[in-house]
Amino acid sequence: MYQLEHWGLQQSPFRSCLDPRFFHQSPTHEEALARLHFLVEQRHRLGLLMGPSGSGKSLLLEVFAEQLRRSGRAMARLSLVSVEPAEMLFLLAVGFRVNVRPDDSVATLWRRLTDRLTEFRYQQLDTVVLLDDADRATRQVADQITRLAVYDPSPQSRLTIVLAGQREQMARLGRQLLDLTELRIDVQPWEGSDTQDFLASSLAQAGRQSPVFDDPAVARLHELSHGIPRRVAQLADLALLAGAGAKLEQIDADTVESVYHELGVVDA
Repeated sequence: MYQLEHWGLQQSPFRSCLDPRFFHQSPTHEEALARLHFLVEQRHRLGLLMGPSGSGKSLLLEVFAEQLRRSGRAMARLSLVSVEPAEMLFLLAVGFRVNVRPDDSVATLWRRLTDRLTEFRYQQLDTVVLLDDADRATRQVADQITRLAVYDPSPQSRLTIVLAGQREQMARLGRQLLDLTELRIDVQPWEGSDTQDFLASSLAQAGRQSPVFDDPAVARLHELSHGIPRRVAQLADLALLAGAGAKLEQIDADTVESVYHELGVVDA
């Protein structure tokens, strides 16, 4: 609480949760979001959303999912971390409001899921599957995704699948699945101006109108974080805490540097 009081903030400005309200639509994220909508609108079957760890892919998917919900499209979103094939099919079926049970077999889950996809096709309803952390999927799960990607190749199909992950790890999905990709979307690290805009807008949203970070501090923060949004937010939050503890009127580059080294922010 003291940190918020010191800087005149009504809430924490740098949140790590996947809340679309705190999405900073930088140019790279704006372009990625437009390309995701293009995938669905053009009825492409498979797209890859790729970027470094912490680049904002998961939050981008959450924002996209919220927009899909508001537009009335059928949508299911899940992370593939430690997910087994039957669990993935179960979660997709639940996302599409299919009546299934956790102990249903893979064959049963597949049949009920594809029955619902067929129903959506007859309703001419765009259907979107968002699979986060695809680079951490097992080969067995990747096989089920491939099976889904080649399901119903008819022109009337309205199924779109988006796989999100780190570019260098996507090869583990297998060549067969990657060869089906129709659009690759890259989320790039922020430019210095993006970092500056993010800091200013986040602080303003939290109730602070005057600058907290001086210009050299912003430049050093961007340099140390390499423009990776998650690192920018983490380092900025730690700098706010350190600055409040030192009763600073404004955070300078030395404070950012000190926090980076002393509080354990590393280039991981």
